[in-house]
Amino acid sequence: MKTTIHLLAIAVSFAIASSALAQAPPPTTDHAHAADQPAVASTIDVAAGAEAAVTVIDAFGKALAAADFEEVKALLDPAVIILETGGAERSRSEYLSHHAQPDAKFLAGSHSALSRRIARLDGDTVWVASESELHANKDGKPMTLLSTETMVLNNTAAGWKIVHIHWSSRPKK
Repeated sequence: MKTTIHLLAIAVSFAIASSALAQAPPPTTDHAHAADQPAVASTIDVAAGAEAAVTVIDAFGKALAAADFEEVKALLDPAVIILETGGAERSRSEYLSHHAQPDAKFLAGSHSALSRRIARLDGDTVWVASESELHANKDGKPMTLLSTETMVLNNTAAGWKIVHIHWSSRPKK
C-alpha cells in the first residue's frame, strides 16, 4: 500500500508539471465519467521572468511521461531533494535508480488537467506551485487523483535546474 501511494504521489506530480499533458484531451473510453463533472477553470499566474523555469518543469513532466531519462537527468540538479508521502529521495541518481521508471510507466497511460499554477521569481530562484487532477487506470479500474506540487529551480550556468520537489495527492471523492 505504501509503495502504491508513493508511486501515485510521484506520478501525479509529474503529470501536473507537464502543460503538454495538461492540455491533451482525455481518451473518451477511459474517462467517460469525467464528462459528468463540471469543468475546472484553469488559473495560471506566472510572474515575469519565471517563464523559462516553468518551461523546464513542463519539459520535465513530458520527458518523464515519455521515459526519456536522459532529459529527466538533464533537468534535475544532481543534489535535488524530492519529498513526498513522508519519504525523501536525496539526489538525482537516487531518484533515477528507484522511482523514475515506475513513474514513467504510470504516466504513459494517464491524463492530467492542470487547474492552478503560480510561479514567482526571486533572483536566481523560482518556486512554482501547481494543482491538478490526474485521470489514470490502476489495476484496470479508472481513478481520479487530486494533486499538488511545489518545485524550486535555480538558474545555474547550465540553465534552470530543479533543486527541490514536494508532491502530495489524494483520491478525488
